Amino acid sequence: MAESISVLGCGWLGLPLGKVLVDRGYEVYGSTTQNKKLKTLQQVGIKPYLIKFSPKINSEVDKSFFRSDVLVVNIPPGRHQENVETYYAQQISEIVKQSPSQKIIFISSTSVYPNLNREVIEVDIPASDSERKSLRASGRALIAAEQVVQQYSTQTTIVRFCGLMGPDRHPGRFLAGKQLSSSGQAPINFIHLDDCIAIILQIIQEGIWGKVFNACADEHPTKEEFYSKATQKAGLESPEFTSDGKASFKQINSQKLKDQLGYQFIYANPSDAL
Repeated sequence: MAESISVLGCGWLGLPLGKVLVDRGYEVYGSTTQNKKLKTLQQVGIKPYLIKFSPKINSEVDKSFFRSDVLVVNIPPGRHQENVETYYAQQISEIVKQSPSQKIIFISSTSVYPNLNREVIEVDIPASDSERKSLRASGRALIAAEQVVQQYSTQTTIVRFCGLMGPDRHPGRFLAGKQLSSSGQAPINFIHLDDCIAIILQIIQEGIWGKVFNACADEHPTKEEFYSKATQKAGLESPEFTSDGKASFKQINSQKLKDQLGYQFIYANPSDAL
């Protein structure tokens, strides 16, 4: 059983995850790129580390961060980074090479899937470069990074989260008052922070290694239905979906996660988490 866990990237997900792990009795190391956040980590019982990349790790970094039983890699591709695919893959390669423990949880995203106008499962990532052209750069970068960590260790488990919601991420604020050229009939894919943390915790506690999982709430209301309710709850103006054409979408299927972990979502319908 893991006794020490390193959380690389203590932001919106990593910090509350670290708090829960501390509460469960784990020794937790947490990284940030900001000096001002070191005290915040320390205050909740996380041993803080300042770790930066460019894409290599800063030379003065305390390498004891990587000497833990489990490494959770929770840093997304840079949105505005030039050549993000190459940069991010190099960054992730530098990270995993530092870790003597080969038990890794890599936090990925369902942006690795194109819009196939159907349910998508874990094997549905595009196989070739030509097929990946329809993806955003961040999606292509995540596929490259997933391959890096899988090549490094057969004990890597990848979790592909869909749209994140929870404290400071209320979906009603994303599209409030906007006119959108997309169809409101496309299904939404969301997961709440509480479910994200519970899934990662279960993987660590049960030693579920060498797997790839989608992680998305069971139910998929339409964009129009969900965002109308979300903006109403937030006291904001609802968005207007101007397209009456056929929706281009993907619907994330998490049955593999539910079957292999016996997991039941805390918020099976994301509308209930609003």
